[in-house]
Amino acid sequence: MTPRAPIVQHAYHVADLDEAIRRWHRAFGLGPFFVRRHIALEDVRYRGRASTLDISAAYVQAGPVQVELVTQHDDVPSAFRDVFAPGEEGLHHVAVLPDSYEQAIAHWASLGCEIATELRTASGRGAAYVDARAITGHMVEVYRPSEQLAALYRTVADAAARWDGRELVIETDPRG
Repeated sequence: MTPRAPIVQHAYHVADLDEAIRRWHRAFGLGPFFVRRHIALEDVRYRGRASTLDISAAYVQAGPVQVELVTQHDDVPSAFRDVFAPGEEGLHHVAVLPDSYEQAIAHWASLGCEIATELRTASGRGAAYVDARAITGHMVEVYRPSEQLAALYRTVADAAARWDGRELVIETDPRG
């Protein structure tokens, strides 16, 4: 049986985070964007081996789904570099929020999809970027369910519902 794992986010790799925020706002009227620069990652694995990763991201609500704009600052191998070279942009992944992380990972493995990058943030949130390109055309981010993650999603959605159009960017703690 396929585990329940609704798509909760569409994520795009961008070359310049601040410029992409302005473009997305002009195109879709979205806001505010919650920005985490140089996200503190404590545990990163690329294709099963210890690694590092320097990324920044912006999160914004777009109707029922969240949009993430993400940029990789370094050039180490990662799920992002597997798809995009520095300066390239496009849809990178959709994020799913499964009932069980382990069951979701096993499901994707049963489909022949391996974990490209697995990481944990300084605050304890975790995810795996599954290389599902052969099936979906893009990566799939499988979240580890947590209250911190649920709080982030609530914060972004609530801010969009109340947004008065004034503060386009809200800088947040990279350890969050």
